[in-house]
Amino acid sequence: MVPSASPPEQADAAEPAPLSAAFLATVSHGPGVYLMLGKRQVLYVGKARDLRKRLSQYAHFAGPAYSKTAVMLSHVQRVETILTTTEKEALILEASLIKQHRPRYNVILRDDKNYPLIKVTVRDPWPRVTVTRKRLRDGNRYFGPYASTTAMRATLQLLHGQFPLRRCATVRERPRPCLNYQMGRCLAPCAGKVQPEVYQAMVRDVLLILEGKTGEVVRELTARMEQAATNLAFEQAAALRDQIQALTRTIEHQAVAAEHHLDQDVFGIHRQDAAVGIALLFVRGGMITGAQSFFLADPLGEDDSLLAQTILQYYSSERQPPREVLLPFAVEDQDLLTERLAELREGPVAIVSPQRGKRMQLMRMAAANAAQVLEERTKKEHSWDALAASLQARLRLINRPERIECLDISNLLGKQAVGSLVCFVHGEKAANLYRHYRIRSQDTPDDYAMMREVLERRISKGVEEDNLPDMLLLDGGKGQLQVAVDVLGRFDCLERIDLVAIAKEKADEGEKLFRPGRKNPVLLPAHAPTLLYLMRIRDEAHRFGITFHRKLRGKAQLRSRLDAIEGIGPKRKRLLLQALGSVKRITEATVGELAAIPGIGPELARQIHGQLRGEDGRAAG
Repeated sequence: MVPSASPPEQADAAEPAPLSAAFLATVSHGPGVYLMLGKRQVLYVGKARDLRKRLSQYAHFAGPAYSKTAVMLSHVQRVETILTTTEKEALILEASLIKQHRPRYNVILRDDKNYPLIKVTVRDPWPRVTVTRKRLRDGNRYFGPYASTTAMRATLQLLHGQFPLRRCATVRERPRPCLNYQMGRCLAPCAGKVQPEVYQAMVRDVLLILEGKTGEVVRELTARMEQAATNLAFEQAAALRDQIQALTRTIEHQAVAAEHHLDQDVFGIHRQDAAVGIALLFVRGGMITGAQSFFLADPLGEDDSLLAQTILQYYSSERQPPREVLLPFAVEDQDLLTERLAELREGPVAIVSPQRGKRMQLMRMAAANAAQVLEERTKKEHSWDALAASLQARLRLINRPERIECLDISNLLGKQAVGSLVCFVHGEKAANLYRHYRIRSQDTPDDYAMMREVLERRISKGVEEDNLPDMLLLDGGKGQLQVAVDVLGRFDCLERIDLVAIAKEKADEGEKLFRPGRKNPVLLPAHAPTLLYLMRIRDEAHRFGITFHRKLRGKAQLRSRLDAIEGIGPKRKRLLLQALGSVKRITEATVGELAAIPGIGPELARQIHGQLRGEDGRAAG
C-alpha cells in the first residue's frame, strides 16, 4: 500500500486546491482508500475501486451548498490516498481507519461494546455453563449475544436451578463434594456422585433449551416423569414435574421468530430528515434474544452506503456475524461485504433481502425498531431543550449549556492528589471526554492550589485547540469559584465560559449554587430538575475522581515499602512478590525463606529482613 497526498504548497491556496487538476493527475486509477483532512483532524475516510474517478467526482461536485457533502468539502484542506492491491483490501482498510480516526462525517457506532454470550464447554469431560464476551473457534458451543443482561441472567438462573451442572473452573478429585452439592446446585462429578451418561444427558437438555428447542425437552421430561410415577418413584417424578413447570413458564415468554433454528441478525433502517436510526435484532435458534440500536445524527452518504458501513464497523473477529444477515435492501459492495463477513465467521454467511414470509415479518419488526430510535431521540432532545433553557434562565448563563464540564479534586492529606474532569454533552455523559489530572505542584493539602493547577492545564489546552466547554461546574464554594475566575480571567475566557460552583456548606442545608459577581447563592427547590441534573454531574465527577485516587493510593501502598529497600529493583521486587505473594508475607518471612528465593541470596536477604523489620519498629533478629 502506497500513501500519497496533495502537495503541501496547495493547502493554503484557493478552495479547490485540495482536489485540483494537478493533484488529481497524480492519483492512481487503482483501488484504495482516501482521507479528507481538515485543519487538525480526519474529516472523512472512503474507499474506491478507482481512486482518481472517485476524487474527481468530489472535485466536480455541483450539489447545493447546504448539503452534507458540500459542507464537508468546504472544510477539506488536504487529501491523502492509500493504494491497495484489491477492492477487498480497501474495504478492510477503510473500516480500520474509521475506527482509528473516528472521522466526523463517517458512520460512527457509539455503542461498540461486546454483548455477553453463554458458553457451554462441550469439549470438557464434565461441561459447564459460563458467560463470556468472546466467541472463540475452540469447539465449544456459544449462544447469544444477549443485549439484555436481565434476560441472560434469567436464562442462567433457569439452567442452574433445573440442571445443576458444575460451576467450578476445574474438576479435581476430592473425597467429599463442596457446598454446592449439599445445596442441590451441583451433581459433584469431582466426588464421583454422578455417572457420565447421566451428566451428559443433562448437558444435552441444556443445549436444546439454549437452541430454542425447549418443547422437545419438556416432552422428554414428561415421558420420564410418567415412567417414574409408574415405577412408584414419586420423589423423582415430583422433581421432574417441577422442571417441566419451570420450562413451561419459559416457553410462554419466548418470542418465536421462525420455524427454523437459524441464527440471524436483522437490520432495519429509518431516515428522518438528515438523521438515521438503525436497529439490529438478534435471532438465535429461531428466537429473538435481544436488540441493539444506533443513532446517526447527520451521516454522509445514501442509505445503502450507510448500512454497508454500519455492518462493516459492527462485526469483527471478536464479534462474528451469524449464518444469515437480513437487510431491507441490497447494499453497496454487497459481494465484497459477504466475502468479508465469511472471513470473520470462518464459515459461509448469506446476506438476504427478503420480500415475503417470516423473514419479511422480521424486517418489518426491525424497521419499526429503527423508527423508534428516532422517536425516542426526538423526545430526548425536547426534554434536553427544556432543561437547558431552564438552566440558562435560572442561573442567568451567557451561553446555552450544551457542553458542561465538572472539576473535582481528590486527595488524602495532599497525597496521590488527582483532578477529575467529567463532561456532559446535550445532557448525556460523554465518557470519551473524561480526563484525570495528576497534581504536580502540590503534595500538601491545598485544594485551591490544586484546582488552580488543573484549571490552568485544562483551559490553556482548550484555548490552544479551540475546545472549551460552555459551562464549567466546580465542586466547592466561593473560594473555588474565585480561583476559577482568576484563571479564566488570565486566559480571557470569562465571556466564553459560564462558571458555577455547587456546595453544601452545612449538613442540614441544601445545595447552594454560586455565580461570579453575585454575593448570595442561588437557591433552587430540592427537587428542581435543574438542581438534580447539576448534582448528578457533580456526583459523577466525584465518583470518577475517587475511583482513580483509590487506585493510585493502593499502588502507592503496595510499592512504597519494597521501593524503599536498598538493593531492590523492579526485577528483584517481582521475584519476591512471585515467591511470597504479598508485601505482608515478605515482611513476615525469615532470613532463610528470603535467601531461598532465586536471585536473592543470604546477604541481600539479611538486608531486606533488617530494613523491613526496622520499618515496623521490631527487632531485626
